Amino acid sequence: MPDNRSSAAPIVVRLSQYTKADQQEILGNGDDPFGVASTGLTWLPKEEHFGIRHKDRLMAHAGLLRLPVAIGDTQTEVVGVGGVAVAPGMQGQGLARLVVTAALEYARTMGPQHALLFCRPPLMPLYQRLGWHPLDGDVLVEQPEGRLVTMPLPTMVTPLRDDARWPSGPVRLFSLPM
Repeated sequence: MPDNRSSAAPIVVRLSQYTKADQQEILGNGDDPFGVASTGLTWLPKEEHFGIRHKDRLMAHAGLLRLPVAIGDTQTEVVGVGGVAVAPGMQGQGLARLVVTAALEYARTMGPQHALLFCRPPLMPLYQRLGWHPLDGDVLVEQPEGRLVTMPLPTMVTPLRDDARWPSGPVRLFSLPM
């Protein structure tokens, strides 16, 4: 009989940890694996991690972190999505969709009404296909020593509940970006 295991659909698993070595397993040893070093920002590590393994190698990852935010006069929390990565040789096969979708399913259990991410402009169409919407206006984020800076990357949001509506007004993240 033929061995069909290699053609089986990839399975997303919740990871107990996600280390620098795990990131390097997916993206290699480059100095700027996410293409955001030019922003000069300090980023938070994620607390919840989801991955896809193929032939005992980690091929994709998405991380989550619950964060305080102000939107206009409303103080609330969002689930920050970050560290989304797909191994270069595996891109274009739907792994980002699978790992982000699984992470968002878990995010729905975390309490906040919305998920938020920062991304490079070329990735915006991918996230829009997954139901994310770009925010208009600047988003302020914290940096070390209490500096407040305008996020130079596009910000996107997606609801985590059917009835969730993003409030209007300026957005301020009360933390480092994720």
